[in-house]
Amino acid sequence: MAFSSGHYTESTVGRQYAWGRKFLLRRYCFGGCGIQACRVQCFSMSDELHGRILAGDANAVSRAYDEWSNQPVDREMLSADGGTRARFQTTIAKSAAVTGSGTFFGWAKRTLNFEPSDEEGWWLDRVDLRDSLPIRVDVSNVWTTVRNLVLCSGSPHNYMRMVEHVVALRLGMGLDNVVIRMNSGDPPLFDRSSMDLVEAVAEAGIVQQNFPVKYLTVKEPVTVGGTNGSFLTFLPLKKGEPLDLVIDCAVNFDSAIGKQRIKFVVNGETFRHGAFARTNTTMGKMIYCQTVGKLFADVRNLGYTRKNILIAGRERYHNEPRMIHEGKSLEAVWHRGVLDLLAAVALIGRGRFVGNIISYKSGHALDVLMIKRLYQNKQLVPVEVENS
Repeated sequence: MAFSSGHYTESTVGRQYAWGRKFLLRRYCFGGCGIQACRVQCFSMSDELHGRILAGDANAVSRAYDEWSNQPVDREMLSADGGTRARFQTTIAKSAAVTGSGTFFGWAKRTLNFEPSDEEGWWLDRVDLRDSLPIRVDVSNVWTTVRNLVLCSGSPHNYMRMVEHVVALRLGMGLDNVVIRMNSGDPPLFDRSSMDLVEAVAEAGIVQQNFPVKYLTVKEPVTVGGTNGSFLTFLPLKKGEPLDLVIDCAVNFDSAIGKQRIKFVVNGETFRHGAFARTNTTMGKMIYCQTVGKLFADVRNLGYTRKNILIAGRERYHNEPRMIHEGKSLEAVWHRGVLDLLAAVALIGRGRFVGNIISYKSGHALDVLMIKRLYQNKQLVPVEVENS
């Protein structure tokens, strides 16, 4: 069921609030109660839903949960893709190269070379730095989360910026092991967001390897809260449930983007749908990058154009938004849920995470904080997969 922004009644919001809790409780039923009991109790279960708070203020998290629960769902893509869950790890079948204008040096052409690998995990190999080792895509190698995810290992020169639009493919396409070679820490930025990468990998093909997939989930519901009314919750996979990752993602911008919320199962269909969504910025930020921002290294020569980024003003978009559903653009929330969030989950570098994730107004910093807290609190546990 989809709801359009600004066209719902108080009773509709109430039904949506209850259904939102039921959606998660059908995957994780607290206290052993049945679905009917959960539906009755859903209005008083925010503390059980967010579970153990690993960072942030409990009262602020509770208020944010109320906001999230009352925000209508704009689109759902919850049906499975019909395929069986992977039993064996995968790699790319053959090398694939993708070239585009640099993200931070728009005048330069940058190429990413995806290559097959028997080494577990994703590796970023700076071939221009002969004395540096490949960077493993893992939370332990996060250098900064300011405006984008930057990974770095060893020498401070051995880094790659804005990796989120690349490493999201790990979970989105079910690609476990790969080496990406490049001659710069500045990846390409495409007019179609990550679709060029998705199509290149799909054309090269994905093949199974001889070692089993490692599935991970959390021991209990856990939440991290931010300073702007944001939160991120990870919920465990119930025994016997499909080995899926289900995401409920909502954004709430004080701009033309406004409130957007989607729910989806991560699979090939939903990932390809969301990979077309561009990152977003404001017209003020665009002007800043083209003027005063040229004095600062983090945005100097930033290759943003009116084609490769969504520009939102206070009342309207300054370029054509994509991904219109029932008269409303959902491009911002799809980018957030499919690219930014899945990139953060990909930083759990030693397995595929399954379960449920709720993201409300979260961003790179809170995403990475959650992954760190999962390791620090020993929350990640293996999922036993039955042989069939």
